Amino acid sequence: MRKIIALEFITLDGVIQAGGGPTEDTSGGFVYGGWQVPHSDPVLGKVMREQMREPFELLLGRKTFDIWAQYWPEHNDFWPAVNKVTKYVASNTLTEHDWQPSVFLNGDIVEKIQRLKQEIGPNLHLYGSANLMQTLMKHDLVDELWLKIYPITLGSGKRLFTEGTIPAAFKLNACQVTSTGVIVANYARAGEVQTGSYPD
Repeated sequence: MRKIIALEFITLDGVIQAGGGPTEDTSGGFVYGGWQVPHSDPVLGKVMREQMREPFELLLGRKTFDIWAQYWPEHNDFWPAVNKVTKYVASNTLTEHDWQPSVFLNGDIVEKIQRLKQEIGPNLHLYGSANLMQTLMKHDLVDELWLKIYPITLGSGKRLFTEGTIPAAFKLNACQVTSTGVIVANYARAGEVQTGSYPD
């Protein structure tokens, strides 16, 4: 069984929309595209290179796939693996695309992703894909969260955690802080939420 690992760039108030550039995703009137860029540093670059070298296939929502399909084929030198691996795309509208290899999942997305997890193969890495993330978390299909938490709040935009996120516990497997205050934290799913009370 392979894991679904969500690699997300996230603000303190949970926004994951359009971190990479001003025109990346302006839906909903979002005006803060590119909020990641001023916080780049060598530590974050090293983390990203290490994560990109992990064996993986991609699981993406349609909007993120559209953004990536325009960008990555033109930047093959930076991350050549992304153009070679299978890209599983959750979409009820797309059925084919020039960016290959790509497999389009439609209909009962949850069932199809559950089956994908049961297959033998590399872990499935998910970036962005806010709507798909909500579906995955609602059905407890995310095994690990590899977060880059940025020291800003935006007040609006697509968020990682929304209504429908189930109660879940996670274990911190790795953590470091960059020179610009970005917290890199890798969490793995760890059972149910535990509660308690302090002594009187």
